[in-house]
Amino acid sequence: MARTRTADVLIVGAGPVGLSAAAELRRRRVRCRLVDRLPARLPYAKAVGVQPRTLEIWDRMGLVGAVLEAAVPLRGQLIHVNGRERARIELALPPEVPYGFAALPQYETERLLEEYVAGLGTVIERGTELVSFTQDRDGVTALLRTASGAGEEVRCRYLIGCDGAHSTVRKGLGLSFEGAAFPEEYMLADVEADWDLPPGYGIRSSRLADDGSTEAVLVCIPLPGTGRYRMSMLVPPELSAQIGGRADGAGVTHGLAGGRSPELSRIQAVVDRLGPRPATLSRMRWSSVFRISHRIVDRYADGRVLVAGDAAHIHPPTGAQGMNTGIQDACNLAWKVALVVRGEAGSALLTTYDAERRPVGEEVVGRTVRHAVEGIEADRDDPRTVLLREAQLLVGYRGGPLAGSPYGPADAPQPGDRAPDCAGLTTPVAARPLRLLDILRGHTGQVVLLYAADPAELAGAVEAAGLAPAVEAVGATTAVVDAGSPGLPGAGFRTLTILAREAAPRAEDALPVPGYRDAAGEFALLYRPGGPAGFVVRPDGQLGARFPLADTSAALSAYRTALSPPG
Repeated sequence: MARTRTADVLIVGAGPVGLSAAAELRRRRVRCRLVDRLPARLPYAKAVGVQPRTLEIWDRMGLVGAVLEAAVPLRGQLIHVNGRERARIELALPPEVPYGFAALPQYETERLLEEYVAGLGTVIERGTELVSFTQDRDGVTALLRTASGAGEEVRCRYLIGCDGAHSTVRKGLGLSFEGAAFPEEYMLADVEADWDLPPGYGIRSSRLADDGSTEAVLVCIPLPGTGRYRMSMLVPPELSAQIGGRADGAGVTHGLAGGRSPELSRIQAVVDRLGPRPATLSRMRWSSVFRISHRIVDRYADGRVLVAGDAAHIHPPTGAQGMNTGIQDACNLAWKVALVVRGEAGSALLTTYDAERRPVGEEVVGRTVRHAVEGIEADRDDPRTVLLREAQLLVGYRGGPLAGSPYGPADAPQPGDRAPDCAGLTTPVAARPLRLLDILRGHTGQVVLLYAADPAELAGAVEAAGLAPAVEAVGATTAVVDAGSPGLPGAGFRTLTILAREAAPRAEDALPVPGYRDAAGEFALLYRPGGPAGFVVRPDGQLGARFPLADTSAALSAYRTALSPPG
C-alpha cells in the first residue's frame, strides 16, 4: 500500500456536484483531491436541464460564458393529451432575472467544469475508488484503490461524498436513506426527430384512459443540435422482463440499468403512438432503461464526512431539479468548509449545511414526486410562483442559523433569500452600466453592500465598521480576499457602496471604497431598502444580513458571530 498522502478535502465522485465542490474549494485556495471510480466521463445526456439559479452561480465563478456557448435555450413546454395540444407553457421569467432556462447534456456540463477545475490546479483521478474510511477528532483516513489496483491511504481534514445514488460514503456513514421506488421502468434515448415543432420547447404527450388515468407518456427535452431530443417513455412489458433497474446492496433502485439497451425501433414505435406530430427518428447516440426512486438521508453530515447531490437525495427528474439542487448543495458547503479549513471559522459552522440544505432537499423530493404523479400543471400555486420555484430562484434559508434578523418590508429580500441581480449600476470609469452580477463576479467571500444617497453617511458606516477592500491575484484567476481592519466588525468582508439615483452629481468622488450609482433605480426597486441600508451577500449568492445603515457595525458583528457558532 502506498504511504499516506494528505489533503485538506477529499471529494469522492467527479460528476457535476463533485466538480462544483472542487471548483468552489479551489477558488478559495483549499487543497483538495477529486477521485472517481470511472475511467472516463460517461457519454450520456442524463441530467440536461440547467436552471437560471445555477447559471447565476456559474456567473460568479466566471464559467457561464463557456456554458452559454454550449447550451441551448429552453423556451417552454408543449403539453399534448390524446393527440391534441392542451397547453403551451412559456418559460418567461421577470426581466430582472439575468438568465433563462437552458439545456446541456450532462457530459458537456462535466467537461466544462472539469476544464475549469483543471485550470485551478486539480485534475480528476480517474479509475480511483473509495474502499473505506474512518474518522477521528482530527480528520478522516480513507483507503483508495487506484486505477492500477494498488491501495492508497489518504489523510484529509474533510471527506465529501458526491458519489451518487449508490454512494459508498453514505453507506460508510450508516445514514438512513428513507423512501421508495416507483414501480414503472422507463426507456431513455438521445435521438433526432424530423418533426416541425418549434425549437426550444419540451414536449409532454400522454394518453389517458377512460377513467382519466395516464396510460402512457412521452417526454422530450431539446438538446444542442438540429431536431435532437432526450426522450423518455415507459418500457414495454416485453422489454421490462429482460432488463431490470439497477439496485445496490442496500436495495436502492435508481438510475440507468446495465445490460441490453432499447433499439431505435422501440423508441420509434412509442413516438408513432404518442408523438404530437408524425416523425422519423434517427441518429440514436445512446439508449437505456432506468428506474426512479425518491429518497433522502436523515442528515447531510456526520462529523467530518458530508454528502451532497444524489448521495443525499434522489427523486423523479421532473423539472430538472436534481443536478441543480446538488450543485447548490456543493456551493453552500464549499465556502463554509473553506472558512473552517483556513481557520476563519469554527467547525460548528458546518452544522449549518444540514440545517439549510436538508429542508431544501425534502421540499424538492416531495414536489417532484407530486409533479411526476399529477403533472406540473396540477400545481396549485400561481404560475409565476411555480416558474420561479422551478428556476430555483425561491430557494432560501429564512429563519436559518445564518439568517440575520429581518428588516424592512416582509416581502422584500430578507436574510436567507437569494440576493437579486439588478441592472443599471454605473461608475465614472465604465462606459456602460453594469449588473450586480458583473460586480460580484470573482468574489469568493462575504460582500457588504451599503446603500444611501449621502456619501458622508456611507463613509461614516465604512469607518465605524472598519471596512476596506483588497484584491489578490491567485493563479489564473482573480480572487477577492478577506479585507478590513483586524479586530473591527468589518474584518474579512469586501465592501461596495451604492449611491441612490438621486445622489448629487459626482458624489462618487467622495466614496471611501469602490462605489456605484443606482442610475436606473433598479437596486432600490428590487431590494427596497427604504432609506440608507446595508446588506451582506454570502459567497453562495444568498443574503446573510439586512440592516439600517446606522447599524452597520453592530449588524456585521452579529453576522460574524453567526459564522462562528459555539460548538
